[in-house]
Amino acid sequence: MTSSTSPSRRTGPLLARLLSAPSHSGRVTHVEHVPARQAGRARWPEWAPDVLVSHLENHGITGLWQHQLDAAEHVRRGQNVIIATGTASGKSLAYLLPAVAHVLEGGTVLYLTPTKALAADQLRAIRALRLAQVRAATYDGDTPADERLWVRRHANYVLTNPDMLHRSMLPGQWSSFWRRLRLVIVDECHGYRGVFGSHVAQILRRLRRVCAKYGSSPTFLLASATASDPAVAGSRLTGLEMAEVTVDASPRGSATFALWEPPLTDLRGENGAPIRRTAAAETADLLSDLVVEGVRTLAFVRSRRGAETIALAARRNLEEVSPELPAQVAAYRAGFLAEDRRELEKALRSGELMGLATTNALELGVDVSGLDAVLIAGWPGTRASLWQQAGRAGRAGQDALAVLIARDDPLDTYLVHHPEALFGRPVEAIVLDPDNPYVLAPHLCAAAAEIPLTEPDLETFGPAAADVLDDLVERGMLRKRATGWFWTSRDRACDLADIRGAGGAPIQVVEADTGRLLGTVDEPSAHMSVHPGAVYLHQGETFVVDLLDLDGEVALVTAADPDYSTYARDITDIRVAESLRTRPFGPGELHFGSVEVTQQVVSYIKRRTQTGESLGEEPLDLPPRTLHTRAVWWTLPDSALAPLMTAAEGKPVDLGGAAHAAEHASIGLLPLFATCDRWDIGGVSTPIHQDTGLLTVFVYDGHDGGAGFAERGFARAADWLSATREAIASCECEQGCPSCIQSPKCGNGNEPLDKAGALRLLDILLTS
Repeated sequence: MTSSTSPSRRTGPLLARLLSAPSHSGRVTHVEHVPARQAGRARWPEWAPDVLVSHLENHGITGLWQHQLDAAEHVRRGQNVIIATGTASGKSLAYLLPAVAHVLEGGTVLYLTPTKALAADQLRAIRALRLAQVRAATYDGDTPADERLWVRRHANYVLTNPDMLHRSMLPGQWSSFWRRLRLVIVDECHGYRGVFGSHVAQILRRLRRVCAKYGSSPTFLLASATASDPAVAGSRLTGLEMAEVTVDASPRGSATFALWEPPLTDLRGENGAPIRRTAAAETADLLSDLVVEGVRTLAFVRSRRGAETIALAARRNLEEVSPELPAQVAAYRAGFLAEDRRELEKALRSGELMGLATTNALELGVDVSGLDAVLIAGWPGTRASLWQQAGRAGRAGQDALAVLIARDDPLDTYLVHHPEALFGRPVEAIVLDPDNPYVLAPHLCAAAAEIPLTEPDLETFGPAAADVLDDLVERGMLRKRATGWFWTSRDRACDLADIRGAGGAPIQVVEADTGRLLGTVDEPSAHMSVHPGAVYLHQGETFVVDLLDLDGEVALVTAADPDYSTYARDITDIRVAESLRTRPFGPGELHFGSVEVTQQVVSYIKRRTQTGESLGEEPLDLPPRTLHTRAVWWTLPDSALAPLMTAAEGKPVDLGGAAHAAEHASIGLLPLFATCDRWDIGGVSTPIHQDTGLLTVFVYDGHDGGAGFAERGFARAADWLSATREAIASCECEQGCPSCIQSPKCGNGNEPLDKAGALRLLDILLTS
């Protein structure tokens, strides 16, 4: 890999065309050039089915590259394996060959994916083989009821997701399928992290147990983007020993990867800090420019609203160029109805769409060939996701452009000015905790409902299972008899586990005037995104929320065209339940333990769409939510803080503002050291906390029971907090801005904040 900090040296042709516009001057902070890679030798294994080989060769595939062959051979020998190679390295062929071989020999295959889009894409690929003996079908929330019966009785290659496996297949009548199950494919397994990954780990343990009941012991093949310690991650996810395949022998075109920082504007924020142009506005402009140039482009955006906003702004830009161009841009996100998603996927594959603003719903391996460029609006949370998204361009081997556009956020700013943190570094380890009691308990109930639990089953579910079972018996959720543990309720045990953390039934978003169902929002997100007065975007249409009825599970909206966006604000209180680990840290202490967090959305801010300028704040009356989770926190005694009370440059440090600023920046930087993003975590800071009696800064996991992120922060505290200090110090602002210490989700309106005080506070904490 070669790189340059000057965008003028070896700049790729697409990037050069973008930079030719005078308005783009000074945006690029770094350019990385990834050279092309030649393919290794391809060959077929001796056991490859002739009918499949013949079909593939007719389509120009002359054999497997070495990494595909190695993975397929592991499966053929009955050895569990994880293949962890780059985007577009042909992982699907590595599992397709042994999967089809198993089906032709009378077995069944189960394919698991995090997204419906990827399952639908894989189904198209399998059906294109035209093998009569392979009866492949998707089984997900979009599958009609009459088709579900056919799939259960007749399909021998079932493509589904963890949700359907958990709620429908494992509790259902699938004995014939389980009895013949030979291979379980877990695709894009790097997406199974945090609490969601912990749930999936227990679902896979339940699957292994059900298969054992029916006499089968399927091999597991996991496919992932390049991952840190893939065999360890795969073993933690499945509970099985894993071989790993990591050397990529596939061809790849060269790529140009640019880091892009939007400029400061002439506008000033509430505290007088300059406002940087938003990543959304910058991405919309770049997407427009690329579509005008005839460059097929995906723009990855962090949020559903962001995807809609960027698509809408790009279409408005294109209206000024040609009346035909706006129709070539659209938004794609979760929450769309199934038929809308399928239509967009078809239009993107056909070339009818030249630009698509999408959430990470299209990050995973949906086959979209012929893309030229990828725009990434804001750090996606992990290096694995960054390379996964960037790899969507150039999938047919052609040269490609990827651009990471920084949001006004401490981590984004840090990364575009520290490219060494991105390039030439291994991707993150997959963080998950299958022993989380909030995860384990409902799955033990579900397992007992499927087959009564026995003592030998405890080994399958891990070392925490025995204590959790005792608690479930005490709470009356399971009954213990001489032969094991039984589920005795008439309710469905699988309904106890909320595997994606949605927190309840989804909220239906309905247009009040017409009754049209626009989409859905998960219940916790509803407090933030469809509260009364919120601006809601759907496929380029803008609505304002009139009513949020949490009991009725509906939000009523009316079409509107406001020139602002809305941002919810909340207040947070935190109590220490138990400190599980403690160690000295500088003159203070570092803790990891259990906490109780109470949050309530209390208001929302209106911000002008193009500039981010605040237009005022409106109060809200929504119920509080309580979270039992894990946190990392640090304390400093009064003796260590004494120097801060001495005036520096004529002004003593505001301890509350200093701690608050350090908290915000540390939340922004933790995703660099744990596999999360800032929306997975939260924080609280105070000069004197009621439980510690000291200045305390908390950073907590935003999921019941914890997700492993705070624990990773405890383990990497020195590196994490040192990077936090550097991010604050290197920011060009004077008083503090969104690039260093301001937070987009601060419940206190980013007041008080003391940038200079935060630096002095962290200097004291980091004293060895």
